[in-house]
Amino acid sequence: MNLGIKLLVAEDDPNLGTILNAYLTQKGYSVFLATDGQIALDTYQKEDIDACILDIMMPVKDGYAVAKEIRRVDKKTPILFLSAKNLEADKLKGFEVGADDYITKPFSMDELLARLNANIRRAFDDGKPEKNLFHFSNTTFDYFHRTLTVNGETRTLTTRESDLLRFFAINFNQLVDRNSTLQKIWKDDSFFAARSMDVYITKLRKYLKDDPQLEIVNIHGVGFKLVQKT
Repeated sequence: MNLGIKLLVAEDDPNLGTILNAYLTQKGYSVFLATDGQIALDTYQKEDIDACILDIMMPVKDGYAVAKEIRRVDKKTPILFLSAKNLEADKLKGFEVGADDYITKPFSMDELLARLNANIRRAFDDGKPEKNLFHFSNTTFDYFHRTLTVNGETRTLTTRESDLLRFFAINFNQLVDRNSTLQKIWKDDSFFAARSMDVYITKLRKYLKDDPQLEIVNIHGVGFKLVQKT
């Protein structure tokens, strides 16, 4: 399991929140701790979060409301509920609003970690391992582990950066139009999604600049192409 993943933990119990923060940080996650639902949603929108652990009974916005807001714009990021609500109806509602897993309190930290890792693996692996590793010029991109190595220097990419680069890599040397890219990665072709995509493409170009043979070319008014210069 690749570490350095950005993890949102929304828990209003300060003692449990502190324990979760310390444990998951020790396991290599970059943890963002929120003490109410609104802070959780604000954090999700501000940071490029890779996975979420949400308590249900939180002030301001409960976990169900937070999950529904996230799922309106993001169908992929794993969401795990962590709750004392253990009735079947509560669990079903959790899955209805978009949860990938539901863990009832009390729980073991080892079980939480195992379920979190399993859900992250499922989110990042599409069952086509032969298309998860790419080699170009002086660059290697490992989609499953979300690592980009350029001239021997390795960085960890966010989920959205990885998805976008993989889409370009699968279509290497081929034109991908803007709308297809937006629908594939953002599931949305609105103006705001398009602006967001432009920001991510700028980030990827910055990451690839140390490989002078590799470039994301903008075909004005049409789309993009990942190419290797000759």
